[in-house]
Amino acid sequence: MPTDNLQFTPHIKLEFKINEKDFFVAGESASRVKKTLQQLGLHQDIIKKVAIIIYEAAMNVAIHGNHGMLRIYIDPESILVETDDEGDGIPDIELAMQEGYSTATHEIREMGFGAGMGLFNIDQCSDELHIDSKVGTGTKLQAKVYLRKKDSISDP
Repeated sequence: MPTDNLQFTPHIKLEFKINEKDFFVAGESASRVKKTLQQLGLHQDIIKKVAIIIYEAAMNVAIHGNHGMLRIYIDPESILVETDDEGDGIPDIELAMQEGYSTATHEIREMGFGAGMGLFNIDQCSDELHIDSKVGTGTKLQAKVYLRKKDSISDP
């Protein structure tokens, strides 16, 4: 179950384990959830937002965590994307939220990752965002997207 920061009773739960530098899981998890959301008949705009959140959140765990989990909770009213990792933590969340700010290593940047858009993109795509981080321990992120009835169901 998600933490008590956001109230949520899941009907569908998907989980993915993320290891350090496991970049494959970010794309794979976003793709699998995208297919699930398409099968549920959700609007493409919602699917796109959720896929971006999942990809960016999973990449942050793979880049900055030693290991962690990605969980997606889907119910008729919302989708909650949750990650938790054991890692360095975020010393200044407000700074980390700024577009283009990155603490990724040179090695990660050379691989084409770590451009400093992850948390910024998650924030832009989320209706609610909560980040808890403790330096030297790790980070927990919760991003929620609401499924507004008139906007979320595809036209027949």
